[in-house]
Amino acid sequence: MKRVSCFSMAALAMAALIGALGGAGRADPVDAGHLKAELVADHQAIAPGATIHLALIQDIAPGWHTYWRNPGDAGQATTLDLTAPAGWRAGPLIWGTPKRLPAGPLMDYGYEGKVILPFTLTASPQAAPGSQVRLTAKAAFLACKDICVPQDASLGLTLPVVAGGAAPDSRWGPLIQAALAAAPHPGPLTAAMTVVGGAIKLSVTGAPVRGGNFPAAYFYPFDPAAIDQPQPQAIERGADGLTLTLAPGQAFKAAAAPTRIAGVLDLGARAYEIDAVAGPPLAGAAGRGPPPPAATPIQAAVAFLGAVGSAFLGGMILNLMPCVFPILSMKAVSLASHAHSGRAGQLQGLGFLAGVVVTFLGLAALLILARAAGQAVGWGFQLQSPQTVALLSLIMLLVALNLSGLFEVGAGLQAAAASSGLAVEGGALGSFFTGVLAVAVAAPCTAPFMAPAIGYALTQGPLLSLSIFLALGLGMAAPFTAIAFAPRLLRLLPRPGAWMAVFKKAMAFPMYGAAAWLLWVFSQQVGPFGLARLLAAAVLAGLGAWLYGRAQEARFIGKRGRAGFSATAVLALAVVAFAVWPPFDAPAGAQAAAASPAVGDGLVAEPFSPQRLAELRAKGKPVFVNFTAAWCVTCQVNDRLALSSPKVADAFRNAGMAYLKGDWTNRDAVIAQVLADHGRAGVPLYLVYGAGGREAVVLPQILTEGAVLDAVRAAQR
Repeated sequence: MKRVSCFSMAALAMAALIGALGGAGRADPVDAGHLKAELVADHQAIAPGATIHLALIQDIAPGWHTYWRNPGDAGQATTLDLTAPAGWRAGPLIWGTPKRLPAGPLMDYGYEGKVILPFTLTASPQAAPGSQVRLTAKAAFLACKDICVPQDASLGLTLPVVAGGAAPDSRWGPLIQAALAAAPHPGPLTAAMTVVGGAIKLSVTGAPVRGGNFPAAYFYPFDPAAIDQPQPQAIERGADGLTLTLAPGQAFKAAAAPTRIAGVLDLGARAYEIDAVAGPPLAGAAGRGPPPPAATPIQAAVAFLGAVGSAFLGGMILNLMPCVFPILSMKAVSLASHAHSGRAGQLQGLGFLAGVVVTFLGLAALLILARAAGQAVGWGFQLQSPQTVALLSLIMLLVALNLSGLFEVGAGLQAAAASSGLAVEGGALGSFFTGVLAVAVAAPCTAPFMAPAIGYALTQGPLLSLSIFLALGLGMAAPFTAIAFAPRLLRLLPRPGAWMAVFKKAMAFPMYGAAAWLLWVFSQQVGPFGLARLLAAAVLAGLGAWLYGRAQEARFIGKRGRAGFSATAVLALAVVAFAVWPPFDAPAGAQAAAASPAVGDGLVAEPFSPQRLAELRAKGKPVFVNFTAAWCVTCQVNDRLALSSPKVADAFRNAGMAYLKGDWTNRDAVIAQVLADHGRAGVPLYLVYGAGGREAVVLPQILTEGAVLDAVRAAQR
């Protein structure tokens, strides 16, 4: 066998956001002494002939470490011998980027803490559905601290064999996918090796290193004899890349010196596999001297203030994005009803401000924590959870039914408190939760100026990151709050009267539209069976709202309405159970279906993968890559207005341009990593690669047909 090294409806929305972050294969963890080892899978089962990922987990004791594939000057790499039935195949271990472990005059490479080493497992096409497969593995580690202790572990994993697509494992699946995304992989880099004056000049060019400083860049060779590993690696910058000066190792002292050197180039935030062939230094990889020192406090402050300004401006522009319109219809009703009430309108404005800011900060905290835990998530991550989308869709439906007059939220409380002035506070509380809901639904939209601000935030410490998201929240809430404190503007509105009832009911229809949109997003995530469950939950929610309204009417005329309230409570529980439990599984082939070829004369899209992109660029073809999601309203508008015209399709065909579409409706660690590589935390992202293997040009987030046509023309030159 191979060796393989949410008290209100909108409050429920917040609960749903938190829930977004959250019969399988049985594993047998082993305590090997100075580490605990376990063999795990990213899916709960496997289908005949299918390929999934397994992983060797190492939970290493504090102060101890194990070793990378090249252990360095001393040490021994972790090994894994897997035994599986005939016809089953296991791939090699996929190694994460190591860390340097200096030991006196020596330099070793290895890992500390929790280590995840994935590998592929392909089932035999003859595996019988309904059976189980037992996998066993012998793992060998060298665990070192002040001393080194060889340690072994006999590991096991039992996987059910199923006929169809297997569901991802909720515990290990995200961790393994994050490890795969973070592992070094060949990127859009070119490398060359030149021996000059007894030193190896390793020159590297390409988009990931163009114009950057990379003061901590480091090369980890695959061959322990390739370089003198303890020696420092000097860095020189160029316009298009960088050059590392390496001390040659024993391999270069042999009669036949190596003609290439392969390994991992660690740039700090990202690492790539490179294979440098002997040849002249690459143009643009040197000439600008060593990386400049770290930014001064003044430079850092200027960058931070620029990001804060961009975030505030992006938050204001977010109010103009289509996904926020339904929520603003709710605020329009509230604004009209309090336009001539002075203090009440101001408190409403402050309540909305607080709701928006608190939710932005809450989402930011969840996002930061998830990324720190290794999850490949970005802005809008909550709508990648079908349960969250289902709950938000039902909340939008209930808000619309409320605006239509089917029932009233807190009507009894407000009537009882009218004489005491407490209705104002109730209105402020309602505005708070409207702010919560606004952010929950606005997150799929990424307004201009938001992307660089969020990208900056996610590269900073928690305090600075939260400050950027605070500015986003203040920007989004600023227009409504400012209007609430502008009496002259409010007095332009007609005084409340009978027209208000008509206006309120008319504003229900944007909410119905939002519910329908979320229903469509949900259908893209879970398929027809899950959609049927949510439609049934929507019928139950409507019935519950009607019963609740009837009970309110009965109490208003002095009758008992307890039965209506009780029935509503039972139906509410049924709705939640029907909508979100048991969990939904993404339909098999969702990515391929989302990027399926267009019908007729429209653009024909292929599913995005790094491998397919590399193949097309190697052939010299221009490539347009569209990173999108069903829940991203900006993406869908761009698709309809800028990418669906016959002119664009003709331009693509005439230029021979390939069209790749990366669908991020459901979580995808590979797409999340590509977004991060381009300084983005969410979609949309449009990349245009020029003919002849030229690097990507990033298009604006809001596209026009003209902008796309210009980009296509530039790419084919």
